Amino acid sequence: MYKLRGHHLFCLLGYRGMGYSQEFVANMTRLHQTLRDNPKTWVELVKGPDCLCEKYPNPGEYHCQGSHIYERDAAILAKLGLKIGQILKWEDIESHIRNHVVPSDIQVVCETCSWRSYGVCEEGMQEIIEGKGLRKIQ
Repeated sequence: MYKLRGHHLFCLLGYRGMGYSQEFVANMTRLHQTLRDNPKTWVELVKGPDCLCEKYPNPGEYHCQGSHIYERDAAILAKLGLKIGQILKWEDIESHIRNHVVPSDIQVVCETCSWRSYGVCEEGMQEIIEGKGLRKIQ
């Protein structure tokens, strides 16, 4: 089972093999591939740092503990109709995405995210809505 915070549910949709460091990318790719290949993988929704934050490089201020990150986590979980502490399969999270959000929601709930300008999160969300699952990392 993987522990994930709210905003990483959206980050996984847009993930294309880029990240903050080689270690972070390797960890994110491993998780992404696991969820893509086995959507029945169990996920626990947590408050605060999760299995992806473990590999976030820490050159100073610890991004994963910033109040704006907690606010983004809460906004995404609320949008999806999910709560901290829930344990569900990744395929169930995809179902919540299909039923509760639209790609343009990224522009609002992820407004301050530095990755938003790439547009990949909206693309990934649209693919989930279309039932395609997570995109294969090239």
